[in-house]
Amino acid sequence: MYFEKVGSVNTEATTQLALEKAVEKNISHVVVASSRGKTAQQLANDKGVQIVCVRNAFGSGMPGGNNVMSDEAYAELQALGIEVVTATHVLSGVERGMSRNFGGIYPVEIIANTLRMFGQGTKVCVEIATMALDAGEIPYGVPVVAVAGSKNGADTVVVLTPAHANAIFDTKIHEVICKPSLY
Repeated sequence: MYFEKVGSVNTEATTQLALEKAVEKNISHVVVASSRGKTAQQLANDKGVQIVCVRNAFGSGMPGGNNVMSDEAYAELQALGIEVVTATHVLSGVERGMSRNFGGIYPVEIIANTLRMFGQGTKVCVEIATMALDAGEIPYGVPVVAVAGSKNGADTVVVLTPAHANAIFDTKIHEVICKPSLY
């Protein structure tokens, strides 16, 4: 499915498609990018699908700053049985700091920008699945459904088998379920 617009206008349809695909393919884990927890909450389900929320790292908004997800939202997600991963973004992190200080572009930024050719959400799907795998919240070597967005909310769903960050090129993208059209 291709959406005409990016962002939160697509969140309800996106989360529904993600859960439907997980059930259809017997995929046990859905990984979702959710800065404040709202999109992750929409994925809470009684279908036996485990939801893993990947939120922003501390200090991502401003140096030394708190996480943008409130403590209340974090607690609500945990009460819903949703695991929450907090980690440095695997496709930026240290290399973004290097490019800011020294100029140029570095290999991980090239990977990120290549994935962005398919859309911001596609890049984030690969990134959060890798982060969840590295955090031990999803099983190794099996497909997961990843949900992300281009701005606020969700507009992209990808089925992929992530690899650990130290083997990122072993990641396999199997299906793109939905994304915004890039015209």
